[in-house]
Amino acid sequence: MQNENTRNTIVFVVITVIFLFAYQTFVLGPQTQQRRAAQQAAAEKTVDQAVAPTSGAPAGGVFVRDRAQALGASVRVPIKTPTLTGSLSLTGGRIDDLFLTQYRATIDKDSPPVEMFRPQGMEHAYFAQFGWTGPNVPGGVPGPNTPWRLTAGTALTPATPVTLTWDNQQGLRFTRVISVDDKYLFTVKDTVANLGTMPITIAPYGRVERQGVPDVARDMLSHEGAIGTFRKGDNFVTEQHKYNDWLKKPVIDKETTGGWLGITDEYWLAALIPTQTEAVKAGFRVRDVGAVKVQEANLLGGARVIQPGMQITETQRLFAGAKRNEILKGYQDQLDLPRFIYAIDWGFLWFLTRPVFMLVEWLYGLIGNFGWAILALTVVIKLVTFPLANKQGEAAAKMRLLKPKMDALNEKYADDPQKKQLETMELFKREKVNPLAGCLPALLTIPIFYSLFKMLTVTIEMRHAPFVGWLKDLSARDPSSIWNLFGLLPWDAASIPLIGGIANLHIGVLVIAYAVTMWLTMSMNPPAADPIQRRMFQFMPFLFAFIMAPLAAGLLLYYTWSNILTAVQQYIIMRRYHAENPIDTLIARLTKKAA
Repeated sequence: MQNENTRNTIVFVVITVIFLFAYQTFVLGPQTQQRRAAQQAAAEKTVDQAVAPTSGAPAGGVFVRDRAQALGASVRVPIKTPTLTGSLSLTGGRIDDLFLTQYRATIDKDSPPVEMFRPQGMEHAYFAQFGWTGPNVPGGVPGPNTPWRLTAGTALTPATPVTLTWDNQQGLRFTRVISVDDKYLFTVKDTVANLGTMPITIAPYGRVERQGVPDVARDMLSHEGAIGTFRKGDNFVTEQHKYNDWLKKPVIDKETTGGWLGITDEYWLAALIPTQTEAVKAGFRVRDVGAVKVQEANLLGGARVIQPGMQITETQRLFAGAKRNEILKGYQDQLDLPRFIYAIDWGFLWFLTRPVFMLVEWLYGLIGNFGWAILALTVVIKLVTFPLANKQGEAAAKMRLLKPKMDALNEKYADDPQKKQLETMELFKREKVNPLAGCLPALLTIPIFYSLFKMLTVTIEMRHAPFVGWLKDLSARDPSSIWNLFGLLPWDAASIPLIGGIANLHIGVLVIAYAVTMWLTMSMNPPAADPIQRRMFQFMPFLFAFIMAPLAAGLLLYYTWSNILTAVQQYIIMRRYHAENPIDTLIARLTKKAA
């Protein structure tokens, strides 16, 4: 009996253990996993729907005017590279004080370097912010006002990264390592360690924020505002939103794997660069903070679940600097970054604009002066388009030879327009002249002229580039003025206001030369038969001079030199056909007067 009881007890215990194990494995275990999965999914959904925390402009629009005072509001780490100088703030870990040491604000030798970023608290603050978002994380995550501690490094240089740490006192430790190269690329590596007992779910973000539309935004020749490259199917597409258009569409959302986005001026760019294999939510935002329009480009990564005792690391990058083609191309190749060179606004004829730029850059390397490189480029363009221009010139010369016969037809059939038109067409047919032969070559050269115009407008190489004499900056308009006799009179009269001050009539040496050379080239063309049309063509050089006067001196230099070469070419063709031309006419008049 005792043996039987012992056997039954053992069987009962074994069956009970098997039952408990089976119940744990097939009932309680799946229920626990389902419950944890539901909680994790809910947490991930909450994080995915979250947005990066914002800092915003000062309340009431009260700004600090003194930069030193704004910088003194937080502990700072110096930034010093061959191309950058400034500091980053330990409050929020922001990169918010940055100057481009290789570029000056003006051509004055004592001019300060170009300001890239401006600290929080000042008007038009401009900075980059990185961090984490997690609404339900016990103890919170570091935000825009988090006081980070500097735990390694004393200054951020290409050789010495810095390390920042912050502990939320609830089991999470955040470590941020910031490094910078010798040009314009910052790398921000964030590590989060979960020292607690519960899993937590967070997501990384990056943001470039600009408080208020800057004064540099012209919304004219080159793109300034929001810019980004995003995946679209198997390709990448670059989007641009000018400042004024961006204000009208304050929320622009994108989802992409790979790409970049940021805020650009004519020559400078601040761009966020995520890990190219990571799916992120990207977007552009405009927020009203008091009377200030806060514009931002932001990235939000996917949610990460960090189990107890584990840690994760997220790497983001920031480009903050000058949009030089070779630098952008270097980062594009180094980081496998799609279309980064299109941070420069090459225009819709980019396939012409970029080769023209590479040609002028090569010429600049040979000559050493951007102005002379523009003149050499013009000669090259004239040689390339010579066959087209030659046909146009020959057609114009033949039309001038027919002018006496056409005048006779106009006089003979003055009262019969239909007969005059038929006889004119017969004249063209007999003389084997096509009046439209000069139009097609002219139309084909328009895209080339546009690409040159665009290239000379958007590329930083022409900025502050000197030429000769009074032309100290080819990217600015001609500083000389007819109103003070080009500097002979002792006052500054660069321009006179027109239309109630809306526009200025600025007449310098280059625009006068442009108008004269344009008149000369137009005088080489056959005169219009209609007197009103002739008057209109005679007035065009003055009209174009008014339009071109405010443009950059480099553009006027190109167009004036191009007109001179065109006039020389046309003069040679007209002499070959023994056609009357204004140059010979003027020489004859001067010779007669001298005699």
